[in-house]
Amino acid sequence: MRIARVVGNVVSTIKEETHCSYKLMIIEYLDQSGKAVGVRQIAFDAANAGIGDIVLINVDGGAAKDILKDKDVIIDQTICGVIDHISYDGEKLIF
Repeated sequence: MRIARVVGNVVSTIKEETHCSYKLMIIEYLDQSGKAVGVRQIAFDAANAGIGDIVLINVDGGAAKDILKDKDVIIDQTICGVIDHISYDGEKLIF
């Protein structure tokens, strides 16, 4: 699992049939200081996240199928929780 920030949503008039009932969000992964790292990604939203939320991303496709309770959908990244508060004073990460 990784920590990310939701920066947008995906709007599509046509989707793969297995994706129709799911919301897709644009995320950017965060480093220990809360800064964006890497390229932005698209993730399925199972936690009703919104733009600006800090979220927990599940990067295991098998677990994502259990979270979404759908055995037919193929997923790499799923928002599985919205993070209300983070703290870690070992060397950063206090958003």
